Formats: sequence, structure tokens, C-alpha cells
Amino acid sequence: MIVAWLSLGCRLIIAIFGYIIGATRGQRLPATHFLNKSAFWIREIMTETVNNSRTPSNRMTFGWKTRHLVVLLVAVLGTYAFMESRAQWSDMHRWNRAVGDMSVVLLALSLTIGPMARLLPVFRNAIPWRRELGIYGVLLAAVHTVIILAGWVEWDLVRLFGYEIHPQTGLYVMLKHGFGLGNVIGIIALVYGLALALTSNNLSQRLLSGPVWKFLQQSSYVLWMVIVIHTAYFLYLNFQDFHRRVPDPNWAQIPFAGLVMFVTLLQFLAFVKTWRAKRGTARAVSSWEQKTEAVTPQA
Repeated sequence: MIVAWLSLGCRLIIAIFGYIIGATRGQRLPATHFLNKSAFWIREIMTETVNNSRTPSNRMTFGWKTRHLVVLLVAVLGTYAFMESRAQWSDMHRWNRAVGDMSVVLLALSLTIGPMARLLPVFRNAIPWRRELGIYGVLLAAVHTVIILAGWVEWDLVRLFGYEIHPQTGLYVMLKHGFGLGNVIGIIALVYGLALALTSNNLSQRLLSGPVWKFLQQSSYVLWMVIVIHTAYFLYLNFQDFHRRVPDPNWAQIPFAGLVMFVTLLQFLAFVKTWRAKRGTARAVSSWEQKTEAVTPQA
């Protein structure tokens, strides 16, 4: 079963990369072709899973495999929806923004589960989903980077930092002052995210020991802040240069601001609830110690 699910994941990832690379080169296949093939693979694996689950020894074989499948489906369908929402854009920019936006959504969902579980105990059952949401969020960020390299800067890494070749001198000159800084922040976020994703497994938890692994994973909030800065620049500022025509506003600007405020609010409310609970516990312990001292006879 594990081999079958891993095979499904690999085939879907290869199909996505093939579809993206073909789109960036102008060889775009119908989206229905990709979706039909994905549905066939998923139906094939689901049939095998249901058949195996009927035996007593395999009734509890769901868990992380089911989570991977569900999150992968959400990632694929969400990316497709984001892409179709910008039908008037070029293929490269449609895929670039769609994959990047879905990456932000998955990472935001991963970060909201913890605060929600602190605020409402019913969400504690969703805590295991944080791992898969974070992993696929980072994988989409890696795909987003490949699209930028292949379709936007065409593997010219100097252009990634805002330089372009001057037509008269043939030398690189700084043309996009904020473009390079925004990409540097994005590279930092990607490396940081890959480190978290690669250690999001039980083996890494055992190798690093519990406290070290927990400290590393809890730094995901730092990753979120870096991602917010990177996304905000390209969403609000990148196309504001005076020598270029300002395009129509991206419809995702307001939803992105709302998403950031929502995540921040949840984190703040969870912090306040945790602080009040710790404070109440400390007061109760202090009160109990005072009562104990009062009733203890003096020597």
C-alpha cells in the first residue's frame, strides 16, 4: 500500500511538472487531459485502499496516507482554480501566481490549526494535518521557483536579482531595484521551508531529539513572516515602477491581506488564552502554597 500511494504521488508530481514546463514553452495541453489522468490514478489507488481496508488487519491503515492524498488533491484543484481565475494572463504568469498563491494558502492553513486547537478543543483532531499541509505548501513553493527560473528569467540567474542586459553596452545593469530583494527574501523562505519540510517526519524527530526538533518546527512562524514579506512585495509593489505601465490590480490583493490578518488574529488570541491559563495556574499554585504555609504549625 505504501508503495502504491508513493507511486501515485510521484506520478501526479511528474504530470504537474510536465504540464507546467509545456505551458511555459507554449505547448499547453488541455487541462481536462491532466485532470482525467489524475482522476484515473486516484480512483485506481482508492479502489485498492477500500479493498484492503475490508480485512481486519488493514482497517486502520488510513491516517497519514489519506492526509497526503486529500492535501494533494486540494493542492492540485486549488492551483487549477487560481490559474483559471486569471485566464487573460500569459501561461507563465498564470502558473506562477496560481502555484504561489496555493502555496501560501496551504502554509496559512498549516499555521492556523495550532491556534484553533488552543482556542477550540474540537480542532485538536486536526493537528496531524499540519505536517502534510506544510510539506505540500513548501513543494508548491519549489515548483513556483522553477517556474520563475524557467519562464521568467529563463535560467539567467543574474536577472533573478533585478539585472538586465543594456542593449547598447551589452552589460548587465540594475533595472528592477526591488525585484532582486524580493527574490532574495523568497530564496531565504524556500531554503527555510525545505529545511522544515525535510525534517517533518518521525525519523528526523528521533535523530534530532524531541526538544531540538520541536524548536525547529516551531520556527515556522518566522517562515510565515518571511513569506508574507515576499508575497506582499510582488502583490503590491513590483509593478509600480515609473517607467512601466501599471497593470490592473491583482484580485488577490484584498484576500491576501485578509488572510494575513486572520492568521495574525488567531495567533494573538491563542497567545492571550495561553497566557491567561498560565497566569491562572500560577496564581492557583501560589494561593495553595500560602494556605499550606498558614496551616503548617511553626517549629
